[in-house]
Amino acid sequence: MKLTKTFKAFFENEKSGGIILLFVTILSLYLANSAFQVPYVAFWEKELAGHSITEWINDGLMTIFFLLIGLELEREIYHGELSNFKNASLPIVAAFGGMIVPAAIFLVLNYGTTTQNGAGIPMATDIAFAIGILSLLGNKVPASLKVFLTALAVIDDLGAIIVIAVFYSTSISFLNLGIALAIWGALFVLNRMKIHNLIPYIIGGIVMWYFMLNSGVHATITGVILAFVIPFGDGGEKTSSYKLQHFLHQPVAFFILPLFAIANTALTITENWHEGLNHSNSYGIILGLVIGKPLGILLFSSVGVTSGLCLLPKNLKWAHILGAGMLGGIGFTMSIFITVLAFKNPEIIVFSKIAILIASFLAGLIGFVYLKYILNKSTVV
Repeated sequence: MKLTKTFKAFFENEKSGGIILLFVTILSLYLANSAFQVPYVAFWEKELAGHSITEWINDGLMTIFFLLIGLELEREIYHGELSNFKNASLPIVAAFGGMIVPAAIFLVLNYGTTTQNGAGIPMATDIAFAIGILSLLGNKVPASLKVFLTALAVIDDLGAIIVIAVFYSTSISFLNLGIALAIWGALFVLNRMKIHNLIPYIIGGIVMWYFMLNSGVHATITGVILAFVIPFGDGGEKTSSYKLQHFLHQPVAFFILPLFAIANTALTITENWHEGLNHSNSYGIILGLVIGKPLGILLFSSVGVTSGLCLLPKNLKWAHILGAGMLGGIGFTMSIFITVLAFKNPEIIVFSKIAILIASFLAGLIGFVYLKYILNKSTVV
């Protein structure tokens, strides 16, 4: 399978970004449990204009991450894997399975409890980490597996965005929401008028973000909906959408996501940290990501192909699908993001983050060892 220049650039950035994420996460955990613990943790909790530094990162900078996700999704829909129904249907169906089964496992263990709101946590896949692990396997990885995992993760993120908008928004201010949507409508009109200068879209996006922040709908949603009014044209290198997407790749991979990881893993690990794992919430997160993800992805993919709805690429085998499902269990960024929206209790948030780190580590390790084994075999089922 021939890979496009845009996809290769995206894959390489995500690969390097995944390695950096791993490094800064370890560094942050070390600092939060070292002699620098008090000033380090206090720094991220410091308030600026009524919000902590961590909140500004989560609600502000992460909007730019979601803008990039939206631009990548738009490109996939017009020119990528999602532009052809037969090609798009497999990662779409697989992503549904990878969201529904983990959430179901979590709810079976937590329904009716104070932690049932965390059902969205094991639904997510971290693109950077998943691709980073896949890249470590070298040239033996089929191109179609790279494309499948990337499309799966992007669709998974879209699903997480919808979950955030529907289930993790607070009481709605319809006035602020209406103003935000009116601004989006005005930007859409500019798009239809073929205004290609990015400045009015960026200014409009910032204003739209402010009103969305105060509407009760999570502000990061602004990034996704803004992406779909940025002029796409023919998708070429001279278009506004391509220029913005190309510009954002490195800042997101090498600054925004690492900063998010550092701020959200400033976790003080107490002596009784393991007690938090003996809870249905932690069981739901770990089992949902490590077991539910690969099970849901493989099961739904199998049903989709058997029913004729989906097409399995020629050089992609069921063993590859299972391996991709294992890597899909690396929740990290989106799982942590949903955690801070789902819970208000600081202790539950800390224990949930620890469970996410353990589950993501297990999923990445198991996925890497499994794929390395099957890729070294001469025949794969």
